[in-house]
Amino acid sequence: MKEDCIFCKIANGIIPSYTLYEDDDFRVIFDLGPVSKGHALILPKEHYANIYELDEEIASKVFVLAKKMATAMTEAFGCDGFNILQNNNEAGGQTVFHFHMHLVPRYEGDGAIKFGKAGEAVEEKLKELEEKVKEVLNSK
Repeated sequence: MKEDCIFCKIANGIIPSYTLYEDDDFRVIFDLGPVSKGHALILPKEHYANIYELDEEIASKVFVLAKKMATAMTEAFGCDGFNILQNNNEAGGQTVFHFHMHLVPRYEGDGAIKFGKAGEAVEEKLKELEEKVKEVLNSK
């Protein structure tokens, strides 16, 4: 636990929260700044600043938990859809630098943010980007 991290304090029960689920690794809480009714956060109890710091075991567990929570929340709230979002670093929209995953129930006409119109891919650029990613993966 990182002493100056508010999400560490919430995840470990030092700061009270509306907790939907808890186990040895995670606490799932309602977001106090929701974008839709029922918006929640998955918080690991151990401090990781972002996805790059997660170990593989926690990374795999968080997606299993996200599926479990999305299924339960969809049934409980009767939502029409669901977003699972995770932001990394300031440029990626992260504002609290403790890894967390947003669970956002969606309702027809809820006015919450949706992804905009997709751009067009340029085949030559995609090939270049593909090669760069493969090069990094192969060097590991």
